[in-house]
Amino acid sequence: MTDNVALLSSFQAETRAAALRKLAAETTFPAERDWVNMHIHTFFSYNGEGWSPTRIAYEMKKLGLYAAAICDFDVLEGVEEFLSAADLLQLRSAAGFESRVFFNEYADQEINSPGEPGVFYFMGMGFVHPPPASSKAASAFADMLNRSHTRNRDLIARINAKITRFQLDYDRDVLPLTPRGNATERHIIAAFQAKALNALGGKAQAAAYWADTFSIDPADANAKIADTNAFAEFLRSKLIKRGGLGYQQPTAQTFPLLDDVIAAIQECRAIPMCAWLDGASQAEQKPEPFLQTLIAKGVVAVNIIPDRNWNFKDKDVQTKKIAALDEFVRLSRHYHLPINVGTEGNKPGQRLVDDFTAEAMRRHHQAFLEGAQVMVGHTRLLRYANVSYIDPTIDGRKPTPEQRLAFFASVGALPAPPVNIRQKLADSAPDQAFAYLADSAAKHAWQ
Repeated sequence: MTDNVALLSSFQAETRAAALRKLAAETTFPAERDWVNMHIHTFFSYNGEGWSPTRIAYEMKKLGLYAAAICDFDVLEGVEEFLSAADLLQLRSAAGFESRVFFNEYADQEINSPGEPGVFYFMGMGFVHPPPASSKAASAFADMLNRSHTRNRDLIARINAKITRFQLDYDRDVLPLTPRGNATERHIIAAFQAKALNALGGKAQAAAYWADTFSIDPADANAKIADTNAFAEFLRSKLIKRGGLGYQQPTAQTFPLLDDVIAAIQECRAIPMCAWLDGASQAEQKPEPFLQTLIAKGVVAVNIIPDRNWNFKDKDVQTKKIAALDEFVRLSRHYHLPINVGTEGNKPGQRLVDDFTAEAMRRHHQAFLEGAQVMVGHTRLLRYANVSYIDPTIDGRKPTPEQRLAFFASVGALPAPPVNIRQKLADSAPDQAFAYLADSAAKHAWQ
């Protein structure tokens, strides 16, 4: 019997699409609820379950989510596929990317990459297609990917120089793990795990080797290796992260400049988005000047991974994290920055959706829902009406920040359009599509 769910993550695009068509026709999906996941990595960078954009759309629809969005490292490979899959499933959707950049104004402060001053995880959201090949934005994305390949090759070379018994080859051992050649640290770790097992003869031999390499108790290594996912995190800390065998402190030249990446996002008429960690770093401890600096550069939205900001067993830690979260949400709303939230999905075992019943989440539920509506509304308006959230004027008027946020949220709040509405929008001239979207939003229903 064909496992169409598994085929949703085939490395062949047409296989994924065909499997989704079959599943969409035969699956009864649950009623929609007002929960969202607007930050999910796909297998075009790294997904902890190996899921494609198509599989993610299907799984989010199965959860009855209000809206979902993908966010891959350094690439836009999944944008069109995800939007198309979400269309078929009638799921509100958006798509973007995440990358590390260098933030010159914070060159001497930690931001959201621990131990790495100036290094800033940053996002762009609301893309509807990759930029044209000849554009400056396309060159910027090519540069991000090329830098990633260079970092990966250099990292593996540093690790290979410090280990014995086997060596990892980036082209042969790592890149085949990806559908389109965008490898991440987690692909490298998976390759090292597999290489050690194959070269050394099994888990017991690999555990003994890693114990000797890292100078740890063999019994401890043997216990760790029994859990593949937990051992992957252990290896990542010992090989790649700060203090690991292959770690090298980044410099101002390691990553693209923040200003250049913002310019590329703006050229695509997508939404430059600040990624918030948890309020503990030097920069995040003073969130208002941090946000003010970013707003001056053109940043118009923020992203939060909520689980990192409230879900702790230690009550003292939890209280401190929630206080920082509350203040960041307050400031984001004060500056009329829509808030994008999600779970990442870039390591096994992460939530498929945040727990919106948790007290720390309930108080901000409306703000998080509104943020998703803005991303969806922007995506619809850009796809069909050639109107972006970052445009200085909307329909010939310059809206206030409050008006801008409310209008785009109202468009995103409309139900996912059925095929006849999508066709009507696609067949309309941009100004006609805008009028139709605006009229439907004002009346809270497709007209």
